[in-house]
Amino acid sequence: MKIITSQTIELTLEREFTVSAHKILVIDDSKVIRMRVKDMLPESNFRVLEAKDGVEGYNLIRSEKPNLIMLDFLLPKMSGWDVYQEVQKEYDLKKIPLVLMSGRKEEVVEKLTEPFEYFSFIEKPFEKKQLLEAIKDAMAKSRKHPQPKEKPVASSQSTGGTKDSAAMAQEIIYLRQQVSTMQGEIDLLKKQLRQVLNFLKQRG
Repeated sequence: MKIITSQTIELTLEREFTVSAHKILVIDDSKVIRMRVKDMLPESNFRVLEAKDGVEGYNLIRSEKPNLIMLDFLLPKMSGWDVYQEVQKEYDLKKIPLVLMSGRKEEVVEKLTEPFEYFSFIEKPFEKKQLLEAIKDAMAKSRKHPQPKEKPVASSQSTGGTKDSAAMAQEIIYLRQQVSTMQGEIDLLKKQLRQVLNFLKQRG
């Protein structure tokens, strides 16, 4: 049986982060936790971004588009739950690998039932191996996000084609009636204009 060690996971993660300078965002109101996470991460060509509250964290997610998000569930200003909900609204954000952190797992499970399909969870306090395993798990799960469905423009037009044609036909009939009415009014004005001209000639 193959034994997975912290070193094995580190090598795997380093391969994940070798393409370019990647960014890991750690959102936690505890500076101790942020520093602890930073120290546990393997040395590689990525930089660690830090946020001390939910608002700052969410703004960094939108502006920096990190390659990994480590999100504390209980945060000031904007909770981790609220940040999570906002991230889920956009495919480009929710497909970013996510590790949720909390000292009380039951608070997370109240909002998000297990098994966690698209993100990883780690309970505080945690050791280096647990953190690395959670990151690896989050990366694997993020790839499971279904692609957003494109709106079938052609099919929607075809299904509503009959209604659209009927509405257009009614509009054409209405416009023809309007033109006919206007033509009658124009003819009447021409007739009145001729009568006025004849009257003026007779007076002249």
